[in-house]
Amino acid sequence: MITQDIYVNRRNLLKRQIGSGVILLLGNNESPRNFADNVFPFRQDSSFLYFSGIAEPGLALIIDADSGEEILFGNDSEINQAIWTGALPRLKEKSAKAGIAKAESFDRLLVRIKQVMSNDRVVHFLPPYSPDRCLLLHNLLGIKTSMLASAASGVLMQAVVEQRQYKSEEEITEIEHAVNVSVDMHEAAMRMVRPGITERDVVAEVTRVALADSAGLSFQVIGTINGQILHNHDYSHRLEDGQLFLLDAGAESAAGYAGDLSSTFPVSRSFSPEQRDVYEICLASHEAAIAELRPGVAFKSVYYKAARTIMEGMKDMKLVKGNLDDALAAGAHAMFFPCGLGHMLGLDVHDMEDIGEQLVGWGQEPRPVQFGIRSLRLGKILQPGFVLTIEPGIYFIPELIDLWRKEKINHQFLDFDQIEKFRSFGGIRNEENFLITETSYRLLGKKKPKTVAEVEQIRQSV
Repeated sequence: MITQDIYVNRRNLLKRQIGSGVILLLGNNESPRNFADNVFPFRQDSSFLYFSGIAEPGLALIIDADSGEEILFGNDSEINQAIWTGALPRLKEKSAKAGIAKAESFDRLLVRIKQVMSNDRVVHFLPPYSPDRCLLLHNLLGIKTSMLASAASGVLMQAVVEQRQYKSEEEITEIEHAVNVSVDMHEAAMRMVRPGITERDVVAEVTRVALADSAGLSFQVIGTINGQILHNHDYSHRLEDGQLFLLDAGAESAAGYAGDLSSTFPVSRSFSPEQRDVYEICLASHEAAIAELRPGVAFKSVYYKAARTIMEGMKDMKLVKGNLDDALAAGAHAMFFPCGLGHMLGLDVHDMEDIGEQLVGWGQEPRPVQFGIRSLRLGKILQPGFVLTIEPGIYFIPELIDLWRKEKINHQFLDFDQIEKFRSFGGIRNEENFLITETSYRLLGKKKPKTVAEVEQIRQSV
């Protein structure tokens, strides 16, 4: 459990990191789907949640790094709202629960910010990612909405990343709960798939498991027979014998922490020989990447270990030719592995990426621009306390095959006649979540079925 003392300590550390000025943290508002009273499920801004623990909408927090003063801004619900939502905690109750001494109505926020600015003091804010927060910051600070991202406080961004990237024991407990529920979601899907049902049927069951044992989903479920489409949210297809089903889904804990797992399994009771061969190569890449995890290792090098393992397997299958070192340097592996290997995990399923992928994933090192590795969200040196995903994949993407063949991209390393035979294969990936420890790594949560034997045991038991 994350207690009030933890939130207080986080804010105190933030004050020391910032040193001077006023920190402005904006909570999220409810977002209408198509009219004001029909809203999407509410999710608090993760940095606001990290420093306050308050999950309700319509709030803002200012933290004075010089005086230490903290003020929570919001409005108490009126009777018209209470009719629909029931009694809600009052603003002072929310602030007291977070250990924040002062609470003021939301209209006082503008007054307070104007006072700060009139004294030529700096207002530190994070890059906004929603239109309503852009408009609020424009009204508060007088900065054009188009300029807000560049005007955001680099000092605050760095300080928030510096805190949030190291997960405490309490956070690990939350993440492991989310991962355990996520494993249940994947096992439920493995038991359920069969010819004749639709992707939507499987996604519905996965979502039910998440809602029954956690706060719900940490992101929109990817559940598809078209695994070559990396972020596929079309659930309309009917399952048939001989297909593979790819599931990428995770639960969210009550405190907002995410699990994120991927599995691939046959709609039939067993993998076909061709499916088994590709699956085993993908799993070998997964295990090779895991074996590299430890403090002091650049995640970029882990990515290349996974890519090399895939290319070795593809060469054994006669889809790849030539020198593998040269092929990797040229980016030929991106024909099969055009995405990254993993990302940070925490209060966001892609942790802190609203603050900036470069800062979070690469730090001061320039991000590569080569196709394939440019999608790697994490490349920096691993440190104890990092939580991350490992999720290599093998994908046969018809559009990519056609483009590279037409333009003769990496043709000296790729046998397009052999690759063409896999045009309708789809895609495969396995994903698990790991903590970097003082000397090595630890798998988070209970073990997910991932070997051919483990997956087929479940498929053949139903």
